[in-house]
Amino acid sequence: MYRSDLLAGKRILITGGGTGLGKSMAAHLLELGAEIAICGRREDVLAATVDELGAASGGVISAHGCDIRDPDAVETMMSALFDQQPLDGLINNAAGNILAKSETLSPRALDAVVGIVLKGSANCTLAAGRRWLDLGHPGTVLSVTTTYAWTGSAFVLPSAMAKAGVLAMTQSLAVEWGGRGIRLNAIAPGPFPTKGAWDRLVPNEEIAKAFESRNPLRRPGDHRELTNLVAFLMADGSGYVNGDVITIDGGEWLKGAGQFSFLEEMMTDEDWAAMRPPAKSAKSKG
Repeated sequence: MYRSDLLAGKRILITGGGTGLGKSMAAHLLELGAEIAICGRREDVLAATVDELGAASGGVISAHGCDIRDPDAVETMMSALFDQQPLDGLINNAAGNILAKSETLSPRALDAVVGIVLKGSANCTLAAGRRWLDLGHPGTVLSVTTTYAWTGSAFVLPSAMAKAGVLAMTQSLAVEWGGRGIRLNAIAPGPFPTKGAWDRLVPNEEIAKAFESRNPLRRPGDHRELTNLVAFLMADGSGYVNGDVITIDGGEWLKGAGQFSFLEEMMTDEDWAAMRPPAKSAKSKG
């Protein structure tokens, strides 16, 4: 769909780039000539992804262990990256989600999701943005949000809250920084199956089938369809797109708001119980 050198000369950081959609993005952007950095907490997973994608593409990819919830860790990573050469792009992809009745959520569960999705995205965006502004270097930020960022959704309250914040950050900074060479956009994907997300959020095959076929196209998205959109928004040719959120969900949100709301009719009490993580022992709590 694109020239093989579309992103040649671009250095792009993808948070949560070791697995799932982030890994698919990294693979495609490498094919288009970008130099890719990926970050995450599991350094063994990152290393395996670097080996795999580097061998497949012949491109330049590096891994950086970083908990993006920690602003000091993010600053250290950004300094290391910018000391080599300024980044040109940042993709806020790292995410967490919990499928649960909201009244059962613990403060720790809320903090875990909001910390990764909202605080992590803000930490990375501000750290990169400050450096771009200081250097007078143009930059592009793309954040992965969701259609329920503007509608809300039952049973994924922490994610809905956090993704709404990411959308507000995107729109706020697009106005504040747009005239200074930094543009920000977001994408709102529908169901694009990944092993990690489906293990956490889809408790059985019947619900998986319903989740993937609720949209008018009656199928889940293909990763390449999403990464083609990502490539376009990271490329210079989309330079007049700023402060927007582009939906890629087969028309799902138009058909019915709240991506997970349909579970009210499908989940039994036993299904909900199965989604809860096992309680820690008294010894482990200490």
